[in-house]
Amino acid sequence: MKIVQMPIPFVKMSGTGNDFILIDHRKPRLAREMMPEFARLVCRRRFSVGADGLIFIEPSEAADFQWAFFNADGSEAEMCGNGARCAARFAYMHGIAPAHMRFETIAGIIEANVADVNVSILMTEPKDFRLNRTVRLQDRTVALHSVDTGVPHAVVFVEDYDGFDLTETGRSIRFHADFMPAGTNVNFVRPLKEGGLQVRTYERGVENETLACGTGAAAAALIAAVLGHAASPVDIVTSGGGRLSISFDLHQGKAAANVFLKGPAHIIYTGELNEDALHED
Repeated sequence: MKIVQMPIPFVKMSGTGNDFILIDHRKPRLAREMMPEFARLVCRRRFSVGADGLIFIEPSEAADFQWAFFNADGSEAEMCGNGARCAARFAYMHGIAPAHMRFETIAGIIEANVADVNVSILMTEPKDFRLNRTVRLQDRTVALHSVDTGVPHAVVFVEDYDGFDLTETGRSIRFHADFMPAGTNVNFVRPLKEGGLQVRTYERGVENETLACGTGAAAAALIAAVLGHAASPVDIVTSGGGRLSISFDLHQGKAAANVFLKGPAHIIYTGELNEDALHED
């Protein structure tokens, strides 16, 4: 893959273990049709920078900026909670947006507030609550719930939180006919005795477990609240050991609003992408 304007400066960031490559793309360096393959190549671990996703920060007429967000496999995602928090801190530190900002995603306008390393975002209003579903896998039936928190999520409450094959089970649900054609992210949740939830996520587009998922944390918190197992704010412990906080207003019935996701967004390093980062030998 040949990119004319190399090298390309980037920042590597992490939102509780969910890691991203961010590029200031207000002055375009590559054509829109090249972005998916570019994202796939630079998100490869061990062969390039490696990340769960790639974020291009671009100009917007409706907000402080807009993003183009791509998963590690090159697919474009509607929304990413931890990615949004990283994008907000990136934009603030580079003078692109003020501490309280608004930016465009496919899922809609996201509001964010940056306070040093901690970033809070007001997420798009959740929709499509579906409770007490069952899906038939190859060897068993799984009870689950689902909700769209910017992207679709299935929520499965589990007792054996550490001892099951998350990748196999997550992939089976992610590609299940009930969730096609878009597929779904899959969250495996265990309530904690001291309050809050532990959440492990099989993430669509990464096609594996990620160490954190912001929209998945929100989905788990909202489903737990609708079922009467939690109340706002809900503390989430991610599989990477990081902590996120989800606050929201729960309305009567299967509805919620003012969903805020809060947690740290860390800058890991800055660098430049050279042509070797795109080679496939």
